[in-house]
Amino acid sequence: MKSLIGPVIAAMLVSVLSFGPAVASEDIPDQYPGSPLYSPPVEFIPGVWSAIGASAPPTYENSGHNNNLSFLVTGDGVIVINGGAAYILAKALHGEIKKITDQPVKLVINENGQGHAMLGNSYWAGQGVPILAHEDAAHEFEENGFQILERMKGYNRDKAEGTSVVVPTETMSDRKVIEMGSMSIEVLNLGPAHSPGDISVWLPEQKLVIAGDMAFHERLLPIFDDTDTAAWLESWETGFEKLGATYVIPGHGHPTNMAQVRRYTRDYLTYLRGKIGEHLENGGGLEDAYYVDQSPYKHLDTFEQLATRNAGRVFEQMEFE
Repeated sequence: MKSLIGPVIAAMLVSVLSFGPAVASEDIPDQYPGSPLYSPPVEFIPGVWSAIGASAPPTYENSGHNNNLSFLVTGDGVIVINGGAAYILAKALHGEIKKITDQPVKLVINENGQGHAMLGNSYWAGQGVPILAHEDAAHEFEENGFQILERMKGYNRDKAEGTSVVVPTETMSDRKVIEMGSMSIEVLNLGPAHSPGDISVWLPEQKLVIAGDMAFHERLLPIFDDTDTAAWLESWETGFEKLGATYVIPGHGHPTNMAQVRRYTRDYLTYLRGKIGEHLENGGGLEDAYYVDQSPYKHLDTFEQLATRNAGRVFEQMEFE
């Protein structure tokens, strides 16, 4: 496979070098017909590959591949970051890895406890591959895995075949260092962020972070019931920002740089909390909070699905801060 040629890589490089947004749209059709993957894996820097998912919500058409499935070719084995949303996706990714290298997959890392990070564990466990996650993510999946699986079956139907709930074989708390081949890899929990047990994979020698859901930029970030936006901002400042990354592969969207994810993650959270704070100071209630002005971010994918929901959840949090 040619790793540095074609429109996908061109879009990535434009994003990184110009500090502008890469092309992303919910209307972009499947980029890899004939494969369950939404797009084929491409090599961003030597040894670091990612199959970029759709920026739309998970659907039957994209097989649930709406997040990034990344992997590291270390010279002494492959490390996969994200199990995938279904057995079919993990199997397809493994097929692509085999086209690129004969090095075996030695580890799978789940970036959090959500379905698109863990449901594909059912494939990798069948291959005898160890699976690592943060202890909070593992607990989340163990507690809610059945419901997560059922939701995936709802949209994926026959494509859910073979998928079952398989918890990680190993957990970590704050930091785990892995030396494999030519790479030194740090698996980090930088504090509370998007969901329980979020981790980022940091390559200090390459100055590259596979951020997971710590960082967003092409689609509006979702705020869940258990997302603590104040803690997310603190984790950003005290942990993520201090990495000093040159390159960022986010959990969703094309590889980019810190300026771009800062603009659409930290700055968005700060902006929305500011708007809700003003609303509370003026005596506003929940009903009107849904409609605070978020127009500076309306060009982002999933804005229509998430903006009002995000505002309501931030209001409910800030009302009692």
